[in-house]
Amino acid sequence: MTASQAHAGSPGGGPPPAAAPGAAARRSRAPRRPTWSQIWAAATVLTIAALLLAPGWLAPSDPYHLDVSQRFQPPTAAHLFGTDDAGRDIFSRVIHGARYSIGTSLVVVTAAALFGTVYGAAAAWFGGAIDRVLMRIVDVFLAFPYLVFAMAISASLGRGLTSALIALVSLWWPSYARMVRGQVLSLIKDYHVRAARTLGASGPQILRWHVVPHTYDQVLVRYTLDLGQALIALTGLSFLGLGAQPPTPEWGLLIADAKQYALTAWWAAVLPGCVVFLVTLNFMSLGDRLRRRGGLR
Repeated sequence: MTASQAHAGSPGGGPPPAAAPGAAARRSRAPRRPTWSQIWAAATVLTIAALLLAPGWLAPSDPYHLDVSQRFQPPTAAHLFGTDDAGRDIFSRVIHGARYSIGTSLVVVTAAALFGTVYGAAAAWFGGAIDRVLMRIVDVFLAFPYLVFAMAISASLGRGLTSALIALVSLWWPSYARMVRGQVLSLIKDYHVRAARTLGASGPQILRWHVVPHTYDQVLVRYTLDLGQALIALTGLSFLGLGAQPPTPEWGLLIADAKQYALTAWWAAVLPGCVVFLVTLNFMSLGDRLRRRGGLR
């Protein structure tokens, strides 16, 4: 290669101009545009927060107002989801019912995740006979079909939303306990846990600061996925008459009350059912995106 060929890439035959020293740093500090998944996740959280905290701002009318003259009105601009057999606005009842359906599902999964995490971490940490006894209790809960088990607990405690909540928490915590136990068993062998033990940290301190926080990623993914499943289970119990009771505008109860009018007023059951489907699909998709982003199985 000749000297002219070597310097052909720069004007005047000199070396190519070097990038400014701070250019890479400025590019790294430049604000990144939010992705569509981030926008969608933020919109989901804001919508759910609005439904739970201020349903009256979104609902066009009182969900308990009776107007028999307007019974079984099809969907129109005045009644987006039509009216039911008592003339109540179904859209308003769906909006207010989110506090019972989604709110109860959040309570169920949160309580199950907290108790299951503590239970599974304690079983793995103590090990030995304590671990075997605690995990045999988990196996007893997991041995029953989940819906039959929830129905049995709800029926024994009496019909109502509180009974359904207790039944679903009893159903959900064992899966978290088993998952967290497996993670803790692998984490307690890591070098950072050994170092903390060598430096004199107590068992509760090691669990709190060096073990349990490393389980949060998988618990969060599982938590998001379980919200949709808990919503389906809750609406199923209410549909069977074991959950919320009239006149509560819970979504499963709305569908149960309208099933006898499915041929004459299809909107009364189909549109609330579509809302349950879309909300469940949203939760499941969000959990799946978190799982893929974190590289979790």
